[in-house]
Amino acid sequence: MHVLVEEASVTVPDGATVLDAVHAASADLPALCHDERLSPRGSCRTCLVRAGERVVAACTTPASDGLQVRLNDPVARQAAGEAVELIVSELPERALDLPSERSELVRACAHFGITTSSFSGAEHERGLDHSHPYVKLDRDLCIACGRCVAMCAEVQGTFALELTGRGFGTVVAAGDGGPWVSSPCVGCGGCVDSCPTGALSEPGLLDLRPTTTTTTTCGYCGVGCTLDVHVRDGAVAAITPTHRAPVNRGHACIKGRFAHAFSRADDRLTAPLVRRDDQLVETTWDDALSTIAHRLSSIREQHGPDAIAMISSARATNEENYLAQKFIRTAVGTNSIDNCSRLCHAPSAAGLTASFGLAGGTNPLDDLDRTDCILLVGANPTEAHPVVGARIKQRVMAGARLIVVDPRRIELAALADVHLQARPGSNVAVFNAIARELIEQGQLDHDFIEHRTSHFDDLAQLVQGYPPGFAAEIASVPAADLVEAARLFGRAQRPVIVYGLGITEHAHGTDGVRTLANLAILRGSVGTPGCCGILPLRGQNNVQGASDMGALPDVLPGYQPVTDTSIRDRFAARWGGELPERPGLRIPQMFDAAISGDLRALHIIGEDVVRSDPNAHHVRTALRACDFVICQDIFRSETAELADVVLPAASFLEKDGTFVNFDRRFQRVRPALTSPGESATDFTIVHRIANALGVDLGCRTPAEALDECASLTPIFAGLSHQRLDAEGPLHWPCQAADRPSTAVLYLDGFATPNGRAAFAARPYLPPGEQPDSQYPYTLITGRRLEHYNTGSMTRRTQNTELLPDEALELHPSDAAHLGVVEGADVTVTSRWGQATLAAHVTRDVAPGQVFTSFHFPHVAVNRVTSPHTDAVTGCPEYKVTAVDIGAEVSR
Repeated sequence: MHVLVEEASVTVPDGATVLDAVHAASADLPALCHDERLSPRGSCRTCLVRAGERVVAACTTPASDGLQVRLNDPVARQAAGEAVELIVSELPERALDLPSERSELVRACAHFGITTSSFSGAEHERGLDHSHPYVKLDRDLCIACGRCVAMCAEVQGTFALELTGRGFGTVVAAGDGGPWVSSPCVGCGGCVDSCPTGALSEPGLLDLRPTTTTTTTCGYCGVGCTLDVHVRDGAVAAITPTHRAPVNRGHACIKGRFAHAFSRADDRLTAPLVRRDDQLVETTWDDALSTIAHRLSSIREQHGPDAIAMISSARATNEENYLAQKFIRTAVGTNSIDNCSRLCHAPSAAGLTASFGLAGGTNPLDDLDRTDCILLVGANPTEAHPVVGARIKQRVMAGARLIVVDPRRIELAALADVHLQARPGSNVAVFNAIARELIEQGQLDHDFIEHRTSHFDDLAQLVQGYPPGFAAEIASVPAADLVEAARLFGRAQRPVIVYGLGITEHAHGTDGVRTLANLAILRGSVGTPGCCGILPLRGQNNVQGASDMGALPDVLPGYQPVTDTSIRDRFAARWGGELPERPGLRIPQMFDAAISGDLRALHIIGEDVVRSDPNAHHVRTALRACDFVICQDIFRSETAELADVVLPAASFLEKDGTFVNFDRRFQRVRPALTSPGESATDFTIVHRIANALGVDLGCRTPAEALDECASLTPIFAGLSHQRLDAEGPLHWPCQAADRPSTAVLYLDGFATPNGRAAFAARPYLPPGEQPDSQYPYTLITGRRLEHYNTGSMTRRTQNTELLPDEALELHPSDAAHLGVVEGADVTVTSRWGQATLAAHVTRDVAPGQVFTSFHFPHVAVNRVTSPHTDAVTGCPEYKVTAVDIGAEVSR
């Protein structure tokens, strides 16, 4: 519809408000209680305009076709100005001392020409609450607009805030009104970001000096939030979510929003280190590079190129991963390169490729907005992927049904219609039982199955052996709950599957992905108009992109098989040399080969494998067995301590390039900071090593690297830095510069050899190890909200004030049996190692199961985890380790 704002005619969609029309006209209008991310409130009356014949609040008044809006109507403007004056009259003078870019109130006063208030009366004297490390409350600046409360409820879904008091005394409070740090606040910063007066702020913005701003992509989990990095005096002052960003839509989590102090930590690596007399000592770049060149050349000459391997990084950019795999294949001459997707989502790549044809999720996160049923499996997004977790809460509050399959009682289980608290390792049995029920009840898309799938009869025959009672016994869940889960999923019009590492990190993780995909295929919810598809949540910021770029032992960029002669020839023609044809080693095979003496040199980029990989003793033994180890990182990690050369790398805040998020979106990464000391980007470091070996890799800049990759990889052919800067994030496949990217896959056919989605008839097989009389408990590992991966970044921030240490969760019945009380030290022992933690007694875990994370180095949980791996991909079985629990002296 068309609306006339002053003299400007604008077009707005049905349902738009008058304020939407004003914004469409790029006109300025204060609205202190309004935030475009929230439902309108209409309480402050500062957005009064004349619309037609009436003076109305623009934020709550619907626009209509042909409506004429007057922003400078004298009556409306005077009333709105007086409303602002009245607000100012209750505030201390410092309320107007804030920079205008940080205070909507200051901008509103400038709009109306207000410098002081003509109203007189009492001013607030309610004091400060600076108890939280990040969220700082100045109660005297609170105008009770309610935006913070709405942000916490409508966007974050935590409901930690409320307005308390009456009239003049109304003010925001967290939790029960005590210190903010003691409240249920999850530190997303949404309240701070929305506050119009500065009543809610953060440490870096309490300093009123100006900042410079760079827009980039978050370097924590795989959601891919767009962030604005505000820099002052060469350091990060604050990071805020970019409003209207396509993935996070102006939202963030405690890690991306606040956990940036690691970038200026005192122990950042700032110079190369080399091992001399069994000690790592600082050296020059020239010395480090000459050492690397000499040792690698010597090893290659004596033992061949396959005696050298590289572990690339899911924290590095696409361009860095592309250059790394080009380096190892051309400068060294081996395909032995892998990345940490081996430890998490390799079964996703294998399973999704086998079922559908491509190694990525089928739909964008945006499609979650339309779903009426969410099957959430093996993921805890409110802690590991908080922006996605918040979006799931929003859908459930809007009426979508929720099925949770997870051995723990995660936060979203409390909102679920059905929570299948399935025994770890029983996923395939659960999914087969649900598939059987869908078939038995006829809740299928018959036309889709007939015309667009294969192997249905094989699946139907196999799942007959999984009646609810049989699967319920395997999974230790009520049979009726399995039936109800199938009923909810089967009756939904637009079901979506969201899953995480609780599916993949198993001895039969690929089977888990395949049998989960069966459910989507049965319902025709992949590759059809309006479908919501399958969303695999990625653990690290670029775990999707590292694999997309070919940092894998058996494929080149775009998952093009290295064994295909025509593909190798195409790359060789561009790269100027032959490529090795034999697939290289996977990460677990690298460690085995090092111990056997077949692998002599290992180059590790941005991964602390001693901390992150299972069976840490085995990893240490492998690194010590290598003749030569190179480590690139931003800190002196446990892996670095075992290296012969350590190279100081840049963090994501100091890099130029791109990441690919969990829904296949290429997004720009831009440097906001200068790397400290002599540290350099991984892109620059790989170039330097290649040059030292006498090899020119080309691709002088990250932009050139992506251009070269696009020229060799059909599914990336339309991607470039220039296009991303102009258009914003783009999904792959993106096959031409003049064609749109593909957000929803398979609408025109599946990418399998026969063009059909493939059902997988996979029987349930037990996990790699199970509890027994010696090791009677099952250890599950995962993540906490406040920390990330090995904790190397978050433990160097004030997040440690919110979660200073790790604990072992165990059920009250097990605690009673063991004689363990809350906070007591317990020893966890497996066949592979031992760790000591404080006990946390909770009903969030089932009897016989215990849970912890691997964020804290002194706990060393991966000394305990089992070495069993997925039979197809080699992904470790982090989710099932048989352990014994020994009670120690209480604290």
